[in-house]
Amino acid sequence: MLEHYYVRPGTADRIRSSWIGKAVEEYVAWLRERAYSCRSVLRRVPLLIRFGDFARGRGAAQWEDLPDHVEPFVKTWVSERTPARASAEQRKKVGDCVRNPIRQMLRLVVPGYVGMGRPHQADNPFEDCAPRFFEYLRDERGLREETLHQYRHCLRQFAGYLQRINLRDLRQLSPPLLSAFVAERSPRLARSGLSNTCGVLRVFLRYLHRERVLAKDLSRVVEHPQSFRLSGIPRSISWDDVRRVLEGVDRRSATGRRDYAILLLLVTYGLRAREVAALTLDDIDWRNDRLRVPERKAGHSTAYPLSAVVGEVILDYLKNGRPQTQDRHLFFRGMAPLVPIGHAAISSRAGHYLRKAGISIPRAGSHTLRHTCVQRLVDADFPLKSIGDYVGHRVPASTQIYSKVAIETLRQVALGDGEEAL
Repeated sequence: MLEHYYVRPGTADRIRSSWIGKAVEEYVAWLRERAYSCRSVLRRVPLLIRFGDFARGRGAAQWEDLPDHVEPFVKTWVSERTPARASAEQRKKVGDCVRNPIRQMLRLVVPGYVGMGRPHQADNPFEDCAPRFFEYLRDERGLREETLHQYRHCLRQFAGYLQRINLRDLRQLSPPLLSAFVAERSPRLARSGLSNTCGVLRVFLRYLHRERVLAKDLSRVVEHPQSFRLSGIPRSISWDDVRRVLEGVDRRSATGRRDYAILLLLVTYGLRAREVAALTLDDIDWRNDRLRVPERKAGHSTAYPLSAVVGEVILDYLKNGRPQTQDRHLFFRGMAPLVPIGHAAISSRAGHYLRKAGISIPRAGSHTLRHTCVQRLVDADFPLKSIGDYVGHRVPASTQIYSKVAIETLRQVALGDGEEAL
């Protein structure tokens, strides 16, 4: 594997002669499998060899001893190679560039090594008193995995709150404590987020009462925040703004071709970022010009006619941008490691191009283009039921919010004297 990067045989021999040479070669193979650039490999290998020599000089005798020498090596490297006038931020950046490849190699060759990554969070933070709660949600309530993820997040916040107030026995829960938790979370969440948190808490409290962990059902004391139906306004943009967003994509690069295809899918079909991320090569029926979107939020799948423009853009990405891989996912990261792109990255890229086009809108992201697709269908006088089916709304109320205002008409009123809209 080393011969792929080093022309001179003696260089590869010197690397293998190091006492961690086998570990380095295994790490190089790992990097190549994930399509890291040759430049990245050539920059990391000398660093790892020096780390091995440093650890051996401090008494390391086997690979399992290496983790104890990571931070001393980083500290020495930073002190020797950064100027005295360097800021703390610059020193931290240099330290991270040294530390990260070492950790990657150690996670590969030292069993059980985690490094200083994020600590593992339990799937069920109340495993001791409600061990079957998530089985109840999955089997009896039929909740999807995405919803269970939200439950885990909310319950971890609740468990952290109970830990901070030093309450270890759930039987000591009381209405004031529950109200204090909701009040603490309220400034950090939007109204919908706070409502979801209260809903999760109510379900959990009812389950605890059913399982006789709590003597009383405390779910009723957790009140949902007052909300008004159809109180919000969709975050849609005009079609001229959509053109500006698309014109801002540099389609000469592989990343630009990918992003252009993603943006077209979002605004043409009103897809969610998670649905775009889940698309595979098998979901495109080129012979019949069909696009299949499986496992939508409502638990169904949808088949669309494949637009000629969208199909041409996707084909351009497949030929000139998508990496060569056995993975069947449609869209991939633009940098190593080359893995399928996630839904958060898709929303982030959409927000990037919206800001690049100079469009100021709250919470710019993939849902902005989804709202734009729906609003355009409303303006074209399509029935709300048809629009809801098109974008995968689970209930009609999700579509009704788009019928309460005429966005383009209001824009005309704001920009002119309003007579044209009458």
